[in-house]
Amino acid sequence: MKLLDRIKGAFGGSGSDIKNQTGGMLPVSDGIRGSTLYDWLTNGITSSGVEVNELTSMSVSSVYACVDLLGGSVASLPIKQYRTIRGQREEYEDHVSHLLNKSPFFNWSAASMWQYVMRSKLLYGDAFVQIVRAKNGRGVSTPQVAGFRPIHPLNVTVRMIDGMLRYFCYIYVGGTGLQWQYEEIEGPDMLHFTGPGFDGVRSLSHLKYVLKNSVGMAYAADEYSSHFFANGARPDFALEFPGNLSAEQQNMIRKTWANRHQGPYKSHLPALLTGGAKIHEINLSSEDAQLLSTRQFQVEDIARIFGVPPHMIGHTEKSTSWGTGLEQQSIAFVKFTLHRHLVGIEQELTRKLFKQNNHHIEFVTAGLERGDIKTRNESYRMALGRAGEPGWMTINEVRAKENLPPIEGGDQLNTLDQGTTDEPVPPTAD
Repeated sequence: MKLLDRIKGAFGGSGSDIKNQTGGMLPVSDGIRGSTLYDWLTNGITSSGVEVNELTSMSVSSVYACVDLLGGSVASLPIKQYRTIRGQREEYEDHVSHLLNKSPFFNWSAASMWQYVMRSKLLYGDAFVQIVRAKNGRGVSTPQVAGFRPIHPLNVTVRMIDGMLRYFCYIYVGGTGLQWQYEEIEGPDMLHFTGPGFDGVRSLSHLKYVLKNSVGMAYAADEYSSHFFANGARPDFALEFPGNLSAEQQNMIRKTWANRHQGPYKSHLPALLTGGAKIHEINLSSEDAQLLSTRQFQVEDIARIFGVPPHMIGHTEKSTSWGTGLEQQSIAFVKFTLHRHLVGIEQELTRKLFKQNNHHIEFVTAGLERGDIKTRNESYRMALGRAGEPGWMTINEVRAKENLPPIEGGDQLNTLDQGTTDEPVPPTAD
């Protein structure tokens, strides 16, 4: 079978085209960079010669720091359920609250699941969590949610069938040896958290597109620097011998020198030159050797892709425009970076878990947006009412925000004008 025919068969296409996930046709006759054929033939090798995948990406410190920061931030936020009754919104809790905040599945904590979801979104564009339904005695699923099971994006194939998304998954079920279970999951039973470039079926893979060259270059720079410092016989000098040396003699000298001086424990041994040999130094600055400028740029470039200010992943080379204090920087991070992820997650949870339009789910970001103690006390004074202004919070509501227990009489809202001391005069009989 010809190579092109094998490619067509692998992708399910015919003629000179192959099918994409939505059923459309993609040309494969031109194997240009960025095409499906090019990626299939090169296995995702970048211009730097590095294959970028989840393992190589997470071995780059800036990628790891961004994914850990965003995943940890989302995992630390409590999730609240609300319902609106006659125009009044009230918070409530049920078994779904426990699943989302404590333990969603057998061996998963909620924090681990949300970190997994964020890593999947940030690297692959999509994250998938199966809504596990409870079953009655006959093995028939009921609408009640029994748990949430995360699934790796590479183990999920999404298809549009009769206008509805269906998910074809390989799920690891454990046991003796590597045991995988194939499941077909309907759209209402799958939480599909999408990212940029969502086309109705899948989002753009960050590893395949925006992270590909940046991570490849950063990884290559790290590898080069590691090998450079591991080699004690680094090329910052040249040996000169009188006369002409044969190829055999040159190779012998190189090999002898490497055996005696290569490696971190031999690099400072004194050199002994004989036969009229001379050493000539080759100027190679430490900045060039460590590729400092390139590596610093890659940190900023990767932080830019994830929407993370560089100073929050330890890159403090330049000043930040995200505010002058920790409070302003934290608020800006929540507003401009976290919210873009939180809104999509909230909407997907709400539309898949509730049939009623008056129910919804929200992440509580107040903890990340809290100011210092002086700023909080000042805002609480205004909320309780001062200088003749009515209050809009009670004492117990303020104490709850500071994780303090309620006190007796603390549920009274201050609606009186604090500027007067006059009390209403009770009516008297004539």
